[in-house]
Amino acid sequence: MREVELKAVVDDLDKRCKRVEAAGARLLFSGRLEDRRYDTPARTLVAQDVVLRLRIHRDATIASAQLDWKGATQRVDGFKVREELTTSIGDPDILAAMLDRLGYLVIREIDREIVQYGLGGTVIRFEQYPRMDTLVEVEGTPDGIEAAIQVIDLPRGTFTAERLPDFVRAYEKKSGNRAAVCDRELGGDYRYDMRDA
Repeated sequence: MREVELKAVVDDLDKRCKRVEAAGARLLFSGRLEDRRYDTPARTLVAQDVVLRLRIHRDATIASAQLDWKGATQRVDGFKVREELTTSIGDPDILAAMLDRLGYLVIREIDREIVQYGLGGTVIRFEQYPRMDTLVEVEGTPDGIEAAIQVIDLPRGTFTAERLPDFVRAYEKKSGNRAAVCDRELGGDYRYDMRDA
């Protein structure tokens, strides 16, 4: 499967969500999204621009999880494109223990509150981090992404193929504050390198 996406900074979360809902988008999930990225001690995956990620969705009633593998990033016609393999898993704590016993390390934590919609075959996810700009990620086909951007009604030029570290740097330059993309960082623990996000 191919992941094709763009991201942008959101000016007014409530306004943008209402526009998406008014266009008939279906709410897929609202709650907490936790990512744990893994690598070997030698950082062999990062060196290949490959991601091994445990992703956990938590809301008031349920937690679900998946394991993702993502291939190296490409830029195609201004879109960020990666090969992606995903599978659902039953118990994220057991899988984390298995990865640990296989010698993998958590190299990055990312925590945020999200609201995720489906619009046709396109996914629109609004993300609120512990301390950073709110972002919207739009994933689907290029045509679906362009249609969703029209619905969201943010300027097309604000959507980019940049990665999370690029948005962190822009936030820190603009605000003069250190960004926090996980709960640990909000508490002052900056053990993880942003280049691994």
